Amino acid sequence: MPLRQELTFFDVTAIVVGAIVGADIYIASALTAGLVGPFAIVVWVIAAVFATIIALVFASCSFHVPLVGGPFAYVSSAFDDFFGFLTGWSLWIAEMLALPVFALAFVQYLEYLVPLDTAGELAVKAAFLFLLTAVNILGVKAAGRVNDVLTVVKLLPIFLVVIAGLGYFVLYPGRVLANYTPFAPLGFAGLGPAMVLVFWAYVGFELATLPAGEVKDPARIIPRALVTGMAVVTLFYLSTNLVVFGIIPWQVLAVSTTPLVLVGVALLGTAGGLLMSVGALVSVSGSDESGILGTSRLAYAMAIDGLFPRAFARLHPRFGTPWVVLVFEGSVAFVLASFSGIRSLISFSVFTMAFSFLLTCCALVVLARRGKHGLRGERILPWAGIAICLYLMYSTGLFDKIAGTLVILAGIPLYVYFSPKADIAHLKELFLSEEAVFLRGMELKKRFLANFLGMVHRLVKGVSGGT
Repeated sequence: MPLRQELTFFDVTAIVVGAIVGADIYIASALTAGLVGPFAIVVWVIAAVFATIIALVFASCSFHVPLVGGPFAYVSSAFDDFFGFLTGWSLWIAEMLALPVFALAFVQYLEYLVPLDTAGELAVKAAFLFLLTAVNILGVKAAGRVNDVLTVVKLLPIFLVVIAGLGYFVLYPGRVLANYTPFAPLGFAGLGPAMVLVFWAYVGFELATLPAGEVKDPARIIPRALVTGMAVVTLFYLSTNLVVFGIIPWQVLAVSTTPLVLVGVALLGTAGGLLMSVGALVSVSGSDESGILGTSRLAYAMAIDGLFPRAFARLHPRFGTPWVVLVFEGSVAFVLASFSGIRSLISFSVFTMAFSFLLTCCALVVLARRGKHGLRGERILPWAGIAICLYLMYSTGLFDKIAGTLVILAGIPLYVYFSPKADIAHLKELFLSEEAVFLRGMELKKRFLANFLGMVHRLVKGVSGGT
């Protein structure tokens, strides 16, 4: 049955912001410092433009394929199930690779509070991933309520640092200027790898794109909401990074595993370091929880379409969650977290994700030609998106290119094996219904900054008398 509730401009904007902003800000600042120095600020702006263009491509695809969300459906509709499978397969690999990143970041920030040896780090990674996997198996409603309560805990440390940092800029402009001089001390040889790492921080819009049938006046609201949401995210990221690079010399950031703790200590002393560490632990946990949820559902969707092992579509008899794929993904994430580093995981993830986005951009070229008139600029957007995706893939390391290509090609025999299998019709219909897609999208509003925006929105409406 068609949904009666229509999403407003604010609703879509909040979902976009909530799907993007997570714990990335606690990770990416230090990673880029050693590649381009303070010039990383410019990289954050360029990456925001890149991400906005790809997000608008997704919005246009959603407009043309309104009943089924996701790049798997867009590419399947434009071409066939084979290319749709490669799109979903590469996106699933990319999102799986992102899960252990947060486990590694959790250990790094925890070690500011509690020193850990190798065995201790391994135990924390295992407990972190398996606990969050268990939460998702038990159901997302309780986890969502906890996430609501912890929203302020996530945001308050960064907001305090930004406000205190701006005060520091006023009091000590000379020190800030010295930290930004020279602005590009390492030249631009590391621009591509830095762009890959920063682009990863903006990823999430592909989970935030909802069917256009659920949005009032989608041709007008969806582009505006996406651009506005990306602007909010960019402002959030830029203000934080301006403070980080203005207070801590880039040489120090480049060798740090906890850049926000350094800033907290510099501004607020030991209490500031403690506050940033706790905030990081909470944010990292919330981001990985949401990531596990979204990644498992992508695998579940492909399983009920007959393109993944049937076991991945098996639901827990009591909790109704895809427990088999959740356990599988949690186990893979633990193995990767035990033997890989943050930078290599992000770079590999971006390569396979950019391939998925590349096919989605190609799909829009076809959808725009065969379908009704869609969103503004959709004749140009996919070509810009194709160029961006090719640049991101080129900017990854040689190992990422070779291994990523082999992993993507490994999907071909999987498709050949699973494609003759019949899908599980009743599960597919239930999962891909308009109402189910809407409810999954609304869960994203519980993430990080979007929930805070929702509280502000309700507060403003209350002060203005609900007008």
